[in-house]
Amino acid sequence: MRKLTIDLNAVAKNLTAIRTLVGPNVKVMGVVKADAYGHGMIQVARKLEAEGIDFLGTADLNEALTLRAAGISTRILSWLHDPEDDFIAALKHNIDLAVSSNDQLYRIQKAAKSTGKTARIHIKVDTGLGRNGVTVHELEELLSNIKLAVADGVVVTSGIFSHLSSTGAIEDLAQIAKFDEALALASSHGFEFEVRHLTASDGTLSYPQAHYDMVRCGIALYGLSPFSDNRAKEFGLTPVMCAEAKVVQTKRVPAGSGVSYGYLYHTDRETTLALVPVGYAEGLPRNATGKAKVCINGTLYTIQSRIAMDQFVVDVGDASVSPGDRVVIFGDCGPSADDLADAAETINYEIVTRIGSRLNRVYLGAIEESSN
Repeated sequence: MRKLTIDLNAVAKNLTAIRTLVGPNVKVMGVVKADAYGHGMIQVARKLEAEGIDFLGTADLNEALTLRAAGISTRILSWLHDPEDDFIAALKHNIDLAVSSNDQLYRIQKAAKSTGKTARIHIKVDTGLGRNGVTVHELEELLSNIKLAVADGVVVTSGIFSHLSSTGAIEDLAQIAKFDEALALASSHGFEFEVRHLTASDGTLSYPQAHYDMVRCGIALYGLSPFSDNRAKEFGLTPVMCAEAKVVQTKRVPAGSGVSYGYLYHTDRETTLALVPVGYAEGLPRNATGKAKVCINGTLYTIQSRIAMDQFVVDVGDASVSPGDRVVIFGDCGPSADDLADAAETINYEIVTRIGSRLNRVYLGAIEESSN
């Protein structure tokens, strides 16, 4: 009674659009963290691997190890480390690791010596986002320690990267300048990198001068715009996810009937109520009550009564709506994830990543697991 359709062929189309934008000399990392933004990490990774993606990106090491366990062999970079992460497992499974501090470098060196494997590291520089990464001020000390580790044969510096704050052009351009400063400092210490990468989807679409050797794309791969004031089609992107359900009950009620918790909505006439088994447990934001719209039989209806944990009710008037009729929450012929995000005063990233597990996942264009 609940279904989430993931069109992996659309993922491939979006990858083609990104490759066309950045050109043949720039690599693309497909970011599949957070279960591929709710789209299914393993299924998306298999599709991207079949399309020849250059890198996959995960936030944490467990995600990367899950991909390896599923048979994914593409290069993977993991960048957000627990102080107790098992870097031995990372090296045994050929995972590139971000380094944001001397402590992380030390633990990676220790794991490399223990396994006899050379660690591939990407230096993470904080150019102004204020999150993960070494500050430009502290970078020189880290570079000196990395040089010693390289000379010891336990690490190789595969990359250097940062992340924009997406605050605005002035701030982003200042960060690009800081990243160039970090690159110059690394070069003065004799470092050369396989990949220099700075931009995620938003920066990739906005700053061609900052594509460097690789771009990291997440939300754009899933056919959604990283900007609240632009839609995906403006960038030639195709939405990948469609969330739907079935009407499970209809009933006629008189005028003045209160509907759902708190009676935020009362019917103003005799009407038909349609019950849909989707609520905030499925990722439909409770605060979208009174604003979010759904599509039933080609007609848009506002969810005027309180969204509950498992269900919501729609007043469909005298329309011919019956149990079993399709209800599009977002995607396909219904409202978009952007529309639902606007109704909930949030962003499309949150809408797709918070989709609950009770929706039955259906994948179009899936790649079967290799038997090798």
